[in-house]
Amino acid sequence: MPKKITPYKDSELGKKQQVTQMFDSISGNYDGLNRVISFGIDVKWRKEVVALLKKEKPESILDIATGTGDLAIALVKTGAKKIVGLDISPGMLSVGKDKVQKKELDHTIEMVVGDSENLSFADNTFDAVTVSFGVRNFETLETGLAEILRVLKPNGTLAVLETAVPTKTPFKQGYRFYTKNILPVIGKLFSKDNSAYGYLSESAAVFPHGENFNNILRKIGFIDVTNKPQTFGVASIYVAKKKS
Repeated sequence: MPKKITPYKDSELGKKQQVTQMFDSISGNYDGLNRVISFGIDVKWRKEVVALLKKEKPESILDIATGTGDLAIALVKTGAKKIVGLDISPGMLSVGKDKVQKKELDHTIEMVVGDSENLSFADNTFDAVTVSFGVRNFETLETGLAEILRVLKPNGTLAVLETAVPTKTPFKQGYRFYTKNILPVIGKLFSKDNSAYGYLSESAAVFPHGENFNNILRKIGFIDVTNKPQTFGVASIYVAKKKS
């Protein structure tokens, strides 16, 4: 099990409640700040997820930890008839709902408050489930993944986009310096929540990326598990299937 990292070290709240509080506090600045922090490359990574799923021709998609809806909106290009964007943070969802409405996608995308570790959907509901930069925020990773497996239809696809830690020199050293020294400073400059971006970099560092995460997916019951490193290994796209 990965080490449990929480946003607020002195809080008596559980991780789930702290994550909700954190994302509510940074929701107004989240999109712009993410573009700065990732140099805009996160947009390219989401396009890769969309391209992967488009080949599967899903009719229904659940986007967990949808945040402000960037991936849910991009997933419209898969041709899915119904996309549900789910997040635990009402603040993030509020921003996402505005974006969906402005793009006139209300007929396709539904944004709902929900707990990724206690999904309110029936078994075998969705053709595909996506999570972008969200699985490391699960309070109990394996519980959240088991819920995803439950709501996926047989032969359904899970696609996870998550940060990773480069393993090759000099990218490993550069990444470590950037996340430890620069990212938290940028977060403090643009966000009223001084803890948020320190948490995001710290939680990324301890997340079981690569083959470690592949093995957790297999343990839960997923099959055909693969991962595709992105941009020198600073992120990875994990793809897995549910048995038919």
